[in-house]
Amino acid sequence: MKILLVDDEVELADPLSRLLNREGYEVDVATDGESGCDLAIGGSYDLLILDWMLPGLSGLEVCRRVRSRQDATPVLFLTAKDTLNDRVDGLDAGADDYLVKPFELRELLARVRALLRRSPNLDASPPARLAYDDLTLDETNQLAHRQGQPVELSEKETRLLAYLLRHPNQVLTHEQIYQGVWDDQDTPSSNVVAAQMRLLRRKIEPKGTAPIIHTVYGKGYRLGS
Repeated sequence: MKILLVDDEVELADPLSRLLNREGYEVDVATDGESGCDLAIGGSYDLLILDWMLPGLSGLEVCRRVRSRQDATPVLFLTAKDTLNDRVDGLDAGADDYLVKPFELRELLARVRALLRRSPNLDASPPARLAYDDLTLDETNQLAHRQGQPVELSEKETRLLAYLLRHPNQVLTHEQIYQGVWDDQDTPSSNVVAAQMRLLRRKIEPKGTAPIIHTVYGKGYRLGS
């Protein structure tokens, strides 16, 4: 899933793009309206995240130009403008959603997921599944399968397993797992990570199955042989 983020506030754009990357999205960043508009029109994105006040063209004008080309790509505005008239102007320009700064990261991610489900670039094929050997994961439904047997997972277990499956046969440190699975405002202790890993392993490594997640002592964890 490709996202275009257009925001001239580097202190917001950099951490936000890293967060979206960790969630598995491919992110392009522009810091002014002209380049953002060129990318939005010339690229193939599943979601546009636009700041309102930008150098050159405003986010409002970028949105209008995208819509003038009959482009239905979902648009999310991030802005400090919070009056009723501002919201009406944004929606009238063709925005699909509107989030006022400052905002909670979890709310942003929830809105991104909701908008991506509307993306016209999605086809009718089943959602992609992550897999390794006899283990598969359906992130959308929080459901894994091991040797053909279904395994229901919590949201955190799903995110943890997805991160491991995206990095097979790699030793992942505790710090990498922190950054890849937990929100910036929700950083856990090493004990919490270890406990979460134990819960996950109990579910996907039942009695009679070979271990698929390995502890690399002093370093972290590895999924694979």
